[in-house]
Amino acid sequence: MPDQTSPAGPAVPAAEGELTAEDAKLVTLARGARARVGAVEGAAVRDQDGRTYAAATVVLPSLAVTALQLAVASAVAAGATKLEAAAVVTEASTLDGAGHAAVRDLAADAPIHVAAPTGALLGTVTA
Repeated sequence: MPDQTSPAGPAVPAAEGELTAEDAKLVTLARGARARVGAVEGAAVRDQDGRTYAAATVVLPSLAVTALQLAVASAVAAGATKLEAAAVVTEASTLDGAGHAAVRDLAADAPIHVAAPTGALLGTVTA
């Protein structure tokens, strides 16, 4: 589960079946983005119109972008001004601070669901 003292803010422990169908779709999209390129992380976000954007971590010699940063950037590039929710699929035990900050730039309270590569929900960051 995301670290309760990480820069990502407090995490709410996951309960089985806690995700709505729309949020479960975000986890599925994030898993697919991660698996498609064998990335460390995959992420997906949903904007104010219900459109979804998925991305995987990018690490190049001249550029490093987290999956969540890239998903948020894709949403903004398509015209999104607010996010309803986000999901990150990762092997890490914490949510990265840069991705968390990118989501918070568009939504102060959108849930960020953190899931294991299997899709099992580890926790939800709400702050």
